[in-house]
Amino acid sequence: MKSVLNNVIVFFVIGIIALILIPLPTFVLDFMFIVSIAISLLILTMTMYINGPLDFSIFPSLLLITTILRLALNISSTRLILSEQGQAGKVIETFGSFVLRGNAIVGFIVFMIIITVQFIVITKGAERIAEVSARFTLDAMPGKQMAIDADMNSGLITEDEAKLRREKIQRESEFFGAMDGATKLVKGDAIAAFIIAFINLVAGSVIGMVQSGMSFAEVLNVYSIATVGDGLVSQLPALMISTATGMIVTRSASEGNLNEDVKRQFMSQPRTLVFAGIAILCMNLIPGSPHIQISAMGLLILIMGIVLLRAQRKETVTAERSEMQELIEEEGTEADYYRNIDNVYNLLGVEPVEMEFGYSLLPLVDEASGGGFIDRIVIFRKQFALDMGVVVPTVRLRDNGLINPNQYLVKIKGEEVARGEVLVDYYLALDPGNAAGDIEGIDTIEPAYEIPGKWITESEREIAEVYGYTVIDALSVIVTHMSEVIKRHIHELISRQDINVLLDNVKKNNAAIVDDVIPNIISISDLQKILMNLLREGVPIRDMESILECIGDHGNTIKDTDMLTEYVRQRLKRTITRKYTDGGSIKVLTLDQGIENDILNSAKQSDHGTYLALEPQTVQQIVEDVNAQINRVQEIVHRPVILTSPIVRIYFKRLIDQFLPNLTVLSFNEIDSNIQIQAIGLIQGNRAAT
Repeated sequence: MKSVLNNVIVFFVIGIIALILIPLPTFVLDFMFIVSIAISLLILTMTMYINGPLDFSIFPSLLLITTILRLALNISSTRLILSEQGQAGKVIETFGSFVLRGNAIVGFIVFMIIITVQFIVITKGAERIAEVSARFTLDAMPGKQMAIDADMNSGLITEDEAKLRREKIQRESEFFGAMDGATKLVKGDAIAAFIIAFINLVAGSVIGMVQSGMSFAEVLNVYSIATVGDGLVSQLPALMISTATGMIVTRSASEGNLNEDVKRQFMSQPRTLVFAGIAILCMNLIPGSPHIQISAMGLLILIMGIVLLRAQRKETVTAERSEMQELIEEEGTEADYYRNIDNVYNLLGVEPVEMEFGYSLLPLVDEASGGGFIDRIVIFRKQFALDMGVVVPTVRLRDNGLINPNQYLVKIKGEEVARGEVLVDYYLALDPGNAAGDIEGIDTIEPAYEIPGKWITESEREIAEVYGYTVIDALSVIVTHMSEVIKRHIHELISRQDINVLLDNVKKNNAAIVDDVIPNIISISDLQKILMNLLREGVPIRDMESILECIGDHGNTIKDTDMLTEYVRQRLKRTITRKYTDGGSIKVLTLDQGIENDILNSAKQSDHGTYLALEPQTVQQIVEDVNAQINRVQEIVHRPVILTSPIVRIYFKRLIDQFLPNLTVLSFNEIDSNIQIQAIGLIQGNRAAT
């Protein structure tokens, strides 16, 4: 018995196929028509109580089965109509007599109208909705996948939740793809109804008059009843299935079942009911209008709107009182909560990277509003990992009602390090230096590189691009600023936990080097200092194997992490060279030999490390000459590089960092031998005047 129940659908489908070939007695045919109507009614009501399309994912298969069932019954009934002089069972006779009402012509016209409405309005509409839903669902899949990855990377969801969301997206795409094809069955069924009705009427009339000798009036009466009855018992289920098809493909934006959605959404706008009721009552002013019916309907809608409006106001007052009560209770609850000192410690943690936004910028960040900020963070994190060998930690996003609505803040470990201001729906136009004309706009300063620019509207964007301006949207301005801030502070963000993850990644391919160096030659904390030194000056640490090998070569004799960093930099000279080379050559400013000697002679050793004991006047002259040389060559090179001898580089970098922290300082040993060095300036300091 259990095996029969498990395979009932298989037996049912096989039985449907058999109906096409096997003649059925009228009793069985009547029962099958009732089964078809019952199944269609069950499917229609089912679609009204589901919360979303995936709750009824077997619908495309049911659509195929019910279509085959109706066609099989149509063939069986046509066989009886043509062979038994229109006698095809009580169901067909009852439906035909009910619609015709003694007038065959009028009844048949009504029947044709029903079929036309079914085909042109409901079937075509459901087919179009399914087609559009399938296309948009498939087009939106990549964006949804990226949004899920962004939520997972930012810590908003777990990996299991991300997996469930991906499965749901996949199922949605498969469902709407199946629905796009399944709706063609409904369309074909409606067309077949036209053809079968025409065959029943014409062929039946010919058979009745030629073979049975019936008069035209008798033929019209008998075969019109049979044709209309057969068409109705097949098209009534088809109409319900078409309605169910349209119902299920329009449920993608629902939050509950249809009854709940209609009730909630209509009752949430009682004022519309009041206005509609008044408008209906005004129809009484039309001469000859049915005043009783109009007044009844208008008063019903008006009273309903007034009752709902009063209930809504009462709920608002109750909600405000409840909110006040909750605030009072929360104050007490909060005090009780923080009486436990362990709960106070939970407040002490800080996020590595935070961004706070004014309320005007929230649409750029909120995915529900179409904001793409999280997707851009994901792309930046991937690219930064490829470029620098470090994974950017999670960026926490918050709104801040205390700042300017158009402003945003970037925080590193709880403290603000940068802020900017953008205008939503505007574009930032930057002059690269060769713009062909002036444009109208709001003057501003680009926050990442502090370049003068103008905020322009969408209508002015095209002309700005024609003039040669670089045009950037507001979201790109924020993302660029955030990325530059993270690049400047990435050395602060790399933790010992990150170091362990990097080492575990190296172990997958070269476990021997990790086991040899850590902790025998260098500790995790000292390795962290070296990596921080490299990242502070923008040197990628992606080649961790070379870094560990260099430390293994020199770490036994050199314990100073700063000096070890210099050796590591020299080992990574190909990486450093690639970063600063342009077309096989590198343009540099060089240090005068006298300055290098002064720096080396002034280097003093103490318990806390090495420091420079240069005269303040000498330092000032060196900095002034560096500034002068940079200003002189800024049109030649975008990013000036100062080249020194290997032993001087670290000391000169410490000296100049106090005044020009972003200046690049390289040594001769950090440049690959096949690169041509072009000296475009000489820094002489106090010797420049002599």
